[in-house]
Amino acid sequence: MKIAMLSYHTCPLATLGGKDTGGMNVYVRDLTRFLGQMGVHVDVFTRSQDEHVPHVLHDLGYGNRVVHVPAGPEVPMPKRELADHIPQFVDGIRQFADEKGIHYDLIHSHYWMSGLAAASLSDLWAGTPILHMFHTLGEMKNRIARSDEEREGSYRIEGEKHVIQRADRLIVATEAEKAQLQWLYKADLQKMTVIPPGVDVCHFYPIPKDEARQYIGLDPGQQMVLFVGRIEPLKGVDTLIRAMSCLKFQGVVHHPVYLAIIGGEPEADPDEMSAEMAHLQKLCDELAVGQTVVFLGKRAQDTLPYYYSAAEVLVMPSFYESFGMVALEAMPCGTPVIASQVGGLAFLVKDGVTGFHVPEGDSAALCDKLTLLLSDHELREQMAVRAAEYAQGYNWEKIAAQIVNVYGELIKG
Repeated sequence: MKIAMLSYHTCPLATLGGKDTGGMNVYVRDLTRFLGQMGVHVDVFTRSQDEHVPHVLHDLGYGNRVVHVPAGPEVPMPKRELADHIPQFVDGIRQFADEKGIHYDLIHSHYWMSGLAAASLSDLWAGTPILHMFHTLGEMKNRIARSDEEREGSYRIEGEKHVIQRADRLIVATEAEKAQLQWLYKADLQKMTVIPPGVDVCHFYPIPKDEARQYIGLDPGQQMVLFVGRIEPLKGVDTLIRAMSCLKFQGVVHHPVYLAIIGGEPEADPDEMSAEMAHLQKLCDELAVGQTVVFLGKRAQDTLPYYYSAAEVLVMPSFYESFGMVALEAMPCGTPVIASQVGGLAFLVKDGVTGFHVPEGDSAALCDKLTLLLSDHELREQMAVRAAEYAQGYNWEKIAAQIVNVYGELIKG
């Protein structure tokens, strides 16, 4: 079985926490690795963003490759400009397949622009079946956008509709995403299969807290609240910072408490810093929490189990998450999760069992749950054990097997 995996706008090998790097990168990378273990050949095609990076890399193992295809300038580009270079991306994949003499049994595309490329490739390859996963939906992002700058253009919505019509099967992470596709896009229910993302429980597991704290430099008497993700408005980091201010001035928790934020580029020059990062840093100054909120910037994936294990709690205060990969990584490390009751997080986090739900944008409710968890050691320990046990059900070996079953169905026709 030979699979052409398309991740057009972002490379699965990229360092996490950047503008366009997050859960999808982890998903594509880990799925490819576990498919390799199962004997499935995968070539992951992504747009080249650095001419100095070799165009073919074998970092995912098992003979599976990441192929960086030149499509437009080999530099990072705004998403609005990327769609113009999809035809060149398609042509590069076709040339690679011809030169290697390889015939792909199926195209597995991720995000809407990859889906457009998959449609063109399927036409070139006499109808090769397409399996697609959106990861996020433009219509859902627009429903929670707080400004015109956050809204997705019609070009994306129309692109998503075309992909829905053209794909042979759609993988959706939750029943909520399935309902969103049917409601907002009129997608055919028969095309959709619910398979959640997986987690590598050999990589994410509970590291003894003292060892994890020593690794990241956290003193024994300190407590840490953790956020991991892209720095953009829909992630709701400002809600978390306001909750930390509430926590500080209530004075209920009698230990030093720090918020560690992994993601973005906090040390960038002012003219290069993202608007959201600048907003968050200014908010910390206004709320006088600059000494307790630490912006760590990007971190390598291999270091994340230490941060998850060292933290008392992971917080995902998002306004929209199709699933919530960060929560799925934290739980097998024995870390409770407080999350907005939105999208996939409403399914993934079990309220009162593995963590808590809070209304999105409600800093007071978030402060209350943080106070409860940080003040009650026994409750934290109970939730930690339950979270680690619950995450075992998302082991990538189980999830990848479900994906392979779908591959087989589509290839057989």
